[in-house]
Amino acid sequence: MTPAFPRLLKSNGLFRPLVVLLLLSVALTLIGISRSAPSAYEEPSKTSESTATSKHVAKDKDDTAKELFSGKVVFVQDALKRRGVKAYDEFKSQVALETDDGELIPIVPDWRGRAFYQDERLRDRRVELVGTRKKAAPYLQVLMIFVFDDAGTRQYMDYWCDICSIPMYEIKPCDCCQAENRFRTQPQELPSFVKKPTQK
Repeated sequence: MTPAFPRLLKSNGLFRPLVVLLLLSVALTLIGISRSAPSAYEEPSKTSESTATSKHVAKDKDDTAKELFSGKVVFVQDALKRRGVKAYDEFKSQVALETDDGELIPIVPDWRGRAFYQDERLRDRRVELVGTRKKAAPYLQVLMIFVFDDAGTRQYMDYWCDICSIPMYEIKPCDCCQAENRFRTQPQELPSFVKKPTQK
């Protein structure tokens, strides 16, 4: 048997509106709770994101000047021996640029400088190197290699795959077809961005 109060509500047409109001009240309460709870996946503010980006750019920015270095590349052990300095075999494979002024600048064996460690055709001959030197670090990071032919003409040097027509910068199989590359030179002027050494 239906209780008297619900029956009274039904008879007056109030039962359905009360149910709707009750459901709305519960829904609003749940929405308020979800908004007040912190989200674990909340995106960082634009300000913090901008600051992080600025720091990343500042860290990666490199204003080191690209300079021109002239001389010939030699083994450090031999160069030191000529200067009366005895060095053991740990220095046997280290190479350096012996500049026109007699300074020894060790070369980093990276993507470009490694060729001087591999290829005897690049050592003990006149070269011009475009590269950089970091502050408080004596090593030269080579970016471009120029050699000179018998007529004294400046030649840009790299290694070349005749099959794929792509340049490489050390002695190794072609990155594409795995064929052997070849020593290539071609006449080329120095790039305009190079900082020339100050005349003494």
